[in-house]
Amino acid sequence: MVRPSLRTKSIGTKVTEAEYATFERAAQEGGKTLSEWCREIMLTSVDWAASKDQPHLAGDAQAVMAEVVALRTILLNVLFKQANGESITAEQMQKLIERADADKVKKATERLRRATPTGS
Repeated sequence: MVRPSLRTKSIGTKVTEAEYATFERAAQEGGKTLSEWCREIMLTSVDWAASKDQPHLAGDAQAVMAEVVALRTILLNVLFKQANGESITAEQMQKLIERADADKVKKATERLRRATPTGS
């Protein structure tokens, strides 16, 4: 039987009364003790920071950004054609969608990386 790791180290920080009340309220809303809530938040923050170094960012942010990037590509191309008095055929539209979908994840990942505070 594998024995769970014991928590023997502690981390402390000073907060204002208002910050403490905010943290305590968030912990209560999540059904956790303040200590459990703080541990979870810190571990989640570390996991998120580590995911920024991965080739594929985890979570919903990347999926949403990928769709926004694809929609932007499609919209700008269609608007450009219309501004020049051109119409777009169903076949051209399908090719445009396919092209936008093909590189949306790569572009989204690049934009999310540029948007991080560290710029990594």
